[in-house]
Amino acid sequence: MSNSAAKKLLAMISLLVSALLAVVFSDIQPPATFQAAKKVAWDIHADNPRTFYCGCRYQGNRVDLASCGYQPRKNRQRASRVEWEHVVPAWVIGHQRQCWKKGGRDYCSANDPLFARAEADLHNLVPAIGEVNGDRSNYPFAMLNAKPHQYGQCEVVVDFARRQVMPREEVRGAIARTYLYMHERYQLRMSNQDRQLYGAWNRMYPVTEQERRRNQAVACQMGWGNPHVGEVDLWQCGLLSRVGEVAGSALGIARGLPLEELGAAALSLLRR
Repeated sequence: MSNSAAKKLLAMISLLVSALLAVVFSDIQPPATFQAAKKVAWDIHADNPRTFYCGCRYQGNRVDLASCGYQPRKNRQRASRVEWEHVVPAWVIGHQRQCWKKGGRDYCSANDPLFARAEADLHNLVPAIGEVNGDRSNYPFAMLNAKPHQYGQCEVVVDFARRQVMPREEVRGAIARTYLYMHERYQLRMSNQDRQLYGAWNRMYPVTEQERRRNQAVACQMGWGNPHVGEVDLWQCGLLSRVGEVAGSALGIARGLPLEELGAAALSLLRR
């Protein structure tokens, strides 16, 4: 084989490899809507079925209130079910978008692609006791001079007068890293006070092993991780078996083809 033919073959092989990788990684598609994201979120949290703010165990969408000593503040029916909570509220995201002025959340979901992506971002979704989710509303997080007492042994504090929430220590780091990620990913504004608070929580409460596992699981659905939590490995998302399938198909196509047709086959893979 001449040098020119060898170089052309190498270029075709490189193009074919690029095509294979493009096909494989295109299989990872983030959920397009909040409703779709909630369905995926159940599987992500299946290995650790505990509510975020209180640490209660749950099965299906029913919360085992006794597992964490939770006492309903007002709404026992809502306290008994799991709801999917936006750590960074959809209200906060929407109020920085023009769409919110035209029709609120529903209008933004249907007409603003960036809002829809942020609303469905699995890094920002956690399972919460319905009553706590409702009480938290769109209140910001803060340090409060108060002792937990509203929800039995659940150590979250909601100050309705000041419209602020103090989460339990175990999740302050995760909250901080979620806020930092969301504000960077979707170019949201953040006050200096919030930036200082979340920066401090991020330093004071290091990433846990459970947080790393969740970040990896979310990355397998989204296609990327939260860099404030750590690196992820997309090859752990079952992609190797997919590589084998696509490679076998590609080799079947490529076997015996002239160089020019091999290049065309690689380009056809890229266009899939």
